[in-house]
Amino acid sequence: MRSISFILRHWTTALGILLLAAVILMALTAHLVFPGDPYDMVGAPLTWPGESADTLLGTDSLGRDMAAGLFYGARVSLLVGFASALVAAIVGVLVGAFAGYYGGWTDDVLMRITELFQTTPQFMLALAVVAVLGPSVTVIILSLSAVSWPAVARLVRGEFMVMRERAFVHGCVVAGMSDLRIIFAQILPNVLPVIIVMSTILVATAILMESALSFLGFGDPNVLTWGTMIGMGRGQLRDAWYIIAIPGVALLLTALALNLVGEGLNDALNPRLKQRKG
Repeated sequence: MRSISFILRHWTTALGILLLAAVILMALTAHLVFPGDPYDMVGAPLTWPGESADTLLGTDSLGRDMAAGLFYGARVSLLVGFASALVAAIVGVLVGAFAGYYGGWTDDVLMRITELFQTTPQFMLALAVVAVLGPSVTVIILSLSAVSWPAVARLVRGEFMVMRERAFVHGCVVAGMSDLRIIFAQILPNVLPVIIVMSTILVATAILMESALSFLGFGDPNVLTWGTMIGMGRGQLRDAWYIIAIPGVALLLTALALNLVGEGLNDALNPRLKQRKG
């Protein structure tokens, strides 16, 4: 009975995990389910979903399999999302930890740099970086990381400013523990829950921004992404709207799954919420 009540209380988290697991499975099995190139022409152009057993999700205007694009697009989206979130989290944690722990001029300098990035529109900055350095998966990851880390830095800074006044931190200082050990071995483990929850939001945002870049033609031309598929289908919006709808729904469900998982992690890792529910 307890397990059933737990599932009923957290059914949105379970749904998010299932959706995210499905997308990850698509990415991992793309080369097995569709061993060819997703850019290969496998059927008649503009075949609607369900019309052919060989292409269950139909084909685009050039006869490419929509299902193959969906599977390979999941691989690129997850790679860009998780990689950029990881880089942004590392940079944000380092900046926020040192700013929040030391304060003073260290905090002033690091926060002014953070504000410089935050005052620039995120998408425009990412677009400018990709336009200057050239469209590739690596450049896109770096550009999305560059616009994502300030939010992590500010969050971590606030947590460190609270934590550094705790009794256990003062005890570590009295015991002669080094600053780096206090920051990374004592305070950071207590801040990890909020960083993990924040990272799920960063992944979802990065996936959506990468799709927007690809839609505008600034994606890696060597890989097929969901944004590229939407961009290629905008010319057939009236007579073949499924070309846009299929990758669009995939983007929607992936972002929804990450948000649901993030909410579940927040409920599980946030002690304040636990106390309220208790």
